[in-house]
Amino acid sequence: METSSVARQEHPAAAYVRFYEALSPGTVADLRSVAHRDIRFKDPFNDVTGIDSYTSLLEHMFNVAPDIKFDVLNCAYDGDVCFLQWTSTGTVKALGKAPWTVRGMTEIRFADDGKVISHIDHWDAAAQFYERIPVIGSILRFIRRRVSVD
Repeated sequence: METSSVARQEHPAAAYVRFYEALSPGTVADLRSVAHRDIRFKDPFNDVTGIDSYTSLLEHMFNVAPDIKFDVLNCAYDGDVCFLQWTSTGTVKALGKAPWTVRGMTEIRFADDGKVISHIDHWDAAAQFYERIPVIGSILRFIRRRVSVD
């Protein structure tokens, strides 16, 4: 049996997943170790470019939802593209004490240096966020019932 002396390298996605699963107000600054300075972050609420803007967004997230946690359920990658399935759970201070859970997918692209250059979140903001807000939620649930196939 022949063995290789070349150690198998870890995909850069693994470091990014570890960063997100350990993310806290105290680790936001560690973003620079896994994200490119020109990173683009997009989700249903935000679209920012640059490490400073992304860092500010994460800091703001912890001001709004101080106990938010991310759990990556699945990770699939091919070359410089990665897809993550995740769940986030936390309490949104302005919306009560009940924890909110959001389930989504993230499309990540890596720069030549192995750092994340693009992070685009895909999740249903209507069903998982807006429908939980009084009045707005009632309207959205009504519209959903009207357009859905029974």
